Amino acid sequence: MPSTTRNSVRRSCLLLFMLATTLLAPVVQAQQLQTKFGCNMTRDQDGEKVIYGDTGEFKLNGERIEALRWESALYRPTHGFECSIDTSDDPQAEVEHDGNKDNWRITLKDPVAARHQRGYDFYNHGMNCSIRLQRDGDKLHVIPSCPALCGSRGNFTELSVDLKTGECSYEQK
Repeated sequence: MPSTTRNSVRRSCLLLFMLATTLLAPVVQAQQLQTKFGCNMTRDQDGEKVIYGDTGEFKLNGERIEALRWESALYRPTHGFECSIDTSDDPQAEVEHDGNKDNWRITLKDPVAARHQRGYDFYNHGMNCSIRLQRDGDKLHVIPSCPALCGSRGNFTELSVDLKTGECSYEQK
């Protein structure tokens, strides 16, 4: 067999081997999260009834945000406060690797613009916005530090959601 034919056959075999190896290799999937939740709780704080209410949806595929919506409210007998975030606020997600846990950090490209878009030009609690999502098995811990998207309230409410049952628990203060 001439050497050019032998080299061509070797290249074809090598190419076929590489193609087969690629097709048989395990597919590495991006961290994904898809959940909707509705939570509420009543607490007694300093002799006053306080109601917490949160509804939201997080749908993340790696660093791509497919859906994001969270409204967090705190009601007192005479008044209420709210915070909210959604995709119109121009959020961005970062994936964080922590062993077997799935973690994301959601921030805003321009928190000042998002705050002004909502009409929050009073009660300057800060212009930061970071929401950590930590999945530990079937539990999703939602840890906010996002005063930029709160009107007269200091921050969203920290909570956990059971991803199988949808049950919520609020962090004790």
